Amino acid sequence: MCDNKFHTEPLKELFQDNERFGFIVVDGNGALYGTVAGNSREVLHTFSVDLPNKHRKGGQSSMRFGRIRLEKRQHFVRKVAETATQMFITNDRPNITSIVLAGSADFKNELNQSDIFDKRLQEIVVKIVDVSYGGENGFNQAIELAADTLANVKFVQEKKLICKYMEEIAMDSGKYCFGVADTWKALELGAVETLILSRARASSELDFDRRHGAWSHLAET
Repeated sequence: MCDNKFHTEPLKELFQDNERFGFIVVDGNGALYGTVAGNSREVLHTFSVDLPNKHRKGGQSSMRFGRIRLEKRQHFVRKVAETATQMFITNDRPNITSIVLAGSADFKNELNQSDIFDKRLQEIVVKIVDVSYGGENGFNQAIELAADTLANVKFVQEKKLICKYMEEIAMDSGKYCFGVADTWKALELGAVETLILSRARASSELDFDRRHGAWSHLAET
């Protein structure tokens, strides 16, 4: 639209998130279920498990110990699969676009290959990644490692732009400025190349924009 006004409708459309990715992070200590959509991530559910390690305790035969360990492992994978259905299936279909499986052991692969894992979810697994941790640390690492798959999710896009913004500041390049007046002036001049809106803070700050290589920061009024 060509006139002398700044139209916000296209900016509002940027917040209409069509993709919601599910994450299952599983290791020998438990499982985490989370989602990434738009500019946010959310932990939906976690549970812990106490699995026996590979070394048997005294008084147990190696065969009996191995059987007990296998049974507990299978029970754990079953629980992970059943909980995944509870988290990611609504009205008989997936409530997410795709799933990323992550873990520090073989559990993620066992889950993906298991007959217990809901076929409707198995069909939308787009990435399996190795992570060094379980829980939320593993979730964060899984998001990083699955970045190529999540390239169109705004959470990842904004993180990359924020890194670029911090680089400009660190280099003291002069390609950034601060304040409402300067930013609106750039908008009025049509010099804004990229404008990013952040809803992360209650004050609804407009984080930064770049005008032909010049970054600026303003607060929404």
